[in-house]
Amino acid sequence: MVIEYEKDYLKELYDSGVCKNKKYRFQKQVVQKYQKRIDTLMAATRKEDLFVFNSLNFESLSNDYYSIRIDYHYRLEFKIRTEGTETLVSICTITDITNHYQ
Repeated sequence: MVIEYEKDYLKELYDSGVCKNKKYRFQKQVVQKYQKRIDTLMAATRKEDLFVFNSLNFESLSNDYYSIRIDYHYRLEFKIRTEGTETLVSICTITDITNHYQ
């Protein structure tokens, strides 16, 4: 999948592992798992590829909105859209990192 980031801090966290904005600072372990989840999304060619990983806890939140588990407390929310008729390109837009239990 092609990855787009809805918010700048999400790209910063993936690229460098830290974020300039103090509001979006996470523990090192959470950032490492986030980067690993982004890599998993990049490797997938379609959303069905994510079903086989039980540890992701892939969930459909609403039309085209989904989430996967980063760790016990955090989830990665994203949306998927497909463009093109002959060549299907799935574009995954990362929307947010949320605390699952708040």
